[in-house]
Amino acid sequence: MSRSDSGKNELPPDAHHVGSAGDFESGDYLLVEVDGIEVAVYCTEDGYFAISNFCLHQGGPLCEGPVTGTVSQNEDGTLCFDDDTQVVRCPWHGWEFDIETGDHLSRPEYSQPTYDVLVRDGEVYVCW
Repeated sequence: MSRSDSGKNELPPDAHHVGSAGDFESGDYLLVEVDGIEVAVYCTEDGYFAISNFCLHQGGPLCEGPVTGTVSQNEDGTLCFDDDTQVVRCPWHGWEFDIETGDHLSRPEYSQPTYDVLVRDGEVYVCW
């Protein structure tokens, strides 16, 4: 989840610097390590989002998979492509996780850890 908070000078104690917002274009990601855990920070049209890089299924490198829409179901039961829901798809076995919430799209008992992202004075931070 993105948080924009340019009016305050102090950063939360759990904020870890990722990089400059100017270094990101929509569709980009940056892989960072925070307290020994790899986190992928994504820049999308909807803001910045951070998600654990290791897929819950078998530890695949989640950030190496594409960020895209997904197949969804219309009210009448027909399938359609849903480009409003942004997912990251694990390159190993295709598990899809909502990039904002970390929720697995077809197995709600699985949820990938996500982290807040703070943009302050043009700099991007992951809040642990």
